[in-house]
Amino acid sequence: MPQPQALVLAELSAVEQRRLIGTREISPVELLESCLDRIERFNPYVNAVTATSLERARAEAKAAEAAVMRGEPLGLLHGLPLGVKDLEPTAGLLSTMGTPSLRNHVPSRDVELVARLRRAGAIVVGKTNVPEMGAGANSRNPVWGATGNPFNPNLNAGGSSGGSAAALALDLLPLCTGSDTGGSLRIPAAKCGVVGFRPSPGVVPSVRKVLGGSSISVVGPMGRTVDDACLQLAATAGMHPGDPLSYPLDAGTFLQLPRVDLSRLRVAWTEDFGTCDVDPAIRRAMREKIAAMRHWFAACDEIRFDLGEVHRCFDVLRAEAFVAGMHDAYERDPASLGANPRKNYEMGARMSLLDSAWAQAEQTRIIQRFQGVFGDYDLVLSPTTPVSPFPWTQSHATVIDGRQQDNYYRWLALTYITTLTTHPAISLPCGADEHRMPFGLQVVGPFRGDLALLGASRALEQAFASHAALRRPRPDTSRLMAAEPSLTSIVTAAPENPHAHEPNDQGTTSVV
Repeated sequence: MPQPQALVLAELSAVEQRRLIGTREISPVELLESCLDRIERFNPYVNAVTATSLERARAEAKAAEAAVMRGEPLGLLHGLPLGVKDLEPTAGLLSTMGTPSLRNHVPSRDVELVARLRRAGAIVVGKTNVPEMGAGANSRNPVWGATGNPFNPNLNAGGSSGGSAAALALDLLPLCTGSDTGGSLRIPAAKCGVVGFRPSPGVVPSVRKVLGGSSISVVGPMGRTVDDACLQLAATAGMHPGDPLSYPLDAGTFLQLPRVDLSRLRVAWTEDFGTCDVDPAIRRAMREKIAAMRHWFAACDEIRFDLGEVHRCFDVLRAEAFVAGMHDAYERDPASLGANPRKNYEMGARMSLLDSAWAQAEQTRIIQRFQGVFGDYDLVLSPTTPVSPFPWTQSHATVIDGRQQDNYYRWLALTYITTLTTHPAISLPCGADEHRMPFGLQVVGPFRGDLALLGASRALEQAFASHAALRRPRPDTSRLMAAEPSLTSIVTAAPENPHAHEPNDQGTTSVV
């Protein structure tokens, strides 16, 4: 049983943990063991952390401690335990993407994102759960099972970065990675009460995307606070030839966010961007949040949007990416892709060059239309998701406000619309909804205005902290109960040599 002080150490912010390591007030070894204690105690309830590399992590923590004691220069993330989303290849650590065809896949090299995090001193503890091949916003798959919500494990944690969000919410790990096409950073952050930041395309290089010129898929940080997310961002941002949209920038600026006076901001808000189905309870929650904060701003106006054919545009661009990335696998064996990836592939395979050309042009028009808002406003606010968390056994939201959804991802429209605009966007914890589940506020910044958005988000976060209805909710770990049915009930077969729900030192392919 973990000691109380060990549990408290893991609950500190990543920024504070890193400061205390630098001042020799805590050891990377102590911090790692604190996180492993929490994983052992709480991960079985939510199934957020999957494959682990504990022997290597403990060795790296000891080396990190020795470096501190020798007075060596320390990286931005020196000694901080890290969870890596199971879409990102990790050297020597099982990387399955939640799909049976990669059940025993152990890469020989880190993807660039992970390599940068390691170079900054982070210690990779393990992988975090995802939907199969990242398709969808409910993190469940036939390899590892489902991730339950930290506030109620019978409900879903969102996706595709659901394991990362749940691990952060329960203080299992101080930093976790994410990625985002239609909302995969922001949606799980909203459902679990943490921060998920979708940067502008190219800020953090995404070298594993097949369509290098596409702006819809990005990688980005998750954290319990804006500053924690910025710490990871500073360690990963910057140009890389693997992503042709990346460009030279000073990553250190993300550690020096501008101070923002909320009273000078002009804020626009919407419940639905004029085209999204949103549950009435979420609409009510959004209006209540706005009523509680509108007096903070110079202006806070509900505005109307007419952005064009956003749904069809996203359908085509998403399907195009699936066709590009999964053609070979589909040709070998269509069943190897899983239901959702296969649907996207087959949708794209039926499309023509005319569809692709139209979608590229329509996205350009959507971007241009969206710019009109920022002539008068500094930020756009909306709900992050249109529904409160639903049971993880339900693959997706099929009906919203009485309207049947066209497909398994249509319920992500609040976030994929902002994806199409290419603007940076963040989901901030903003109190709870009427079901007492976390409410995520999506905040969209100006074109390429990542620093401005992050500065404003930190100011909002600080203001929320002093307001009972807006501050970040925290899960009550004393009330965690096992999900029914079991979160691993959909696993078809375990990876080789698993040690289910049990941290261990026997290699790098265990499951916790």
